[in-house]
Amino acid sequence: MTIKNVSVIGIGVLGKQIAERAALCNYKVHIFDVNRTGLRDFVKNTLKKVREKGSKGELIIHYSLSEAVSNADLIVEAVPEKLELKKEVFTQIDQAAPSHAIIATNSSSIPVSRLEDAVKRSDKVLNIHFYKIPEQPMADIARGTKTSDETFEDGLNWLASLEISPLVVKKECLGFVFNRVWRAIKKECLQIWAGGYADKEEVDKAWKIFTGMSIGPFGLMDRAGLDVIYDVEMMYYKESGDQRDQPLQMLKEMVDRGELGVKSGKGFYPYE
Repeated sequence: MTIKNVSVIGIGVLGKQIAERAALCNYKVHIFDVNRTGLRDFVKNTLKKVREKGSKGELIIHYSLSEAVSNADLIVEAVPEKLELKKEVFTQIDQAAPSHAIIATNSSSIPVSRLEDAVKRSDKVLNIHFYKIPEQPMADIARGTKTSDETFEDGLNWLASLEISPLVVKKECLGFVFNRVWRAIKKECLQIWAGGYADKEEVDKAWKIFTGMSIGPFGLMDRAGLDVIYDVEMMYYKESGDQRDQPLQMLKEMVDRGELGVKSGKGFYPYE
């Protein structure tokens, strides 16, 4: 299938990055979010980049989900990491999108097989989980239990057109490829911090010296959003039922206070 029209549903941190990259790579991108705050400025700034690059891409705001997907060839769902919410959005997309359209979830932990029963086109669903663009130009790509070879190949080709390296998941698992590794790292870092074994600054310092990166695990969690971190950890906990996987109370208290990281101005560190 030739993909020309791309829809992004959920314009948060990653939703914006996906929409921008697609527009820069010549796609006509349709966006929708229940929260319209800042969308016009985002579109204005992105279209300026599109013009500067000489891309033929477009970026269009829609005020209903059904309108946003009505002409789509591929839809990326990027709403918060809550299973029931994603299933509800998948159903709405399935009812409004053309029959040929692929529906992909940008979930960072939930396998698409847990969403495929919410749609009639279960052969046309994928996990396409992007990491931070452009610093980490990679994306997990995984099938559901009924995903067709053609759908998977279309997903791979689309990622190639965005200059995003695919991380092919051969067998479904929570967290997919890198996030599975990252989950183990952040879990231990949080345990060190919450247990009072060392300050977060010491953990980040050690990470930066060891890896050569300019940011440590606590800074990375602030960038992702601590509400997102908490929701992902809850997903692992619900899956295992193991008390050792339960998100830390100290993390929950930060989320309850609205200390969500970069997007709220304060998380583990303060931000302007």
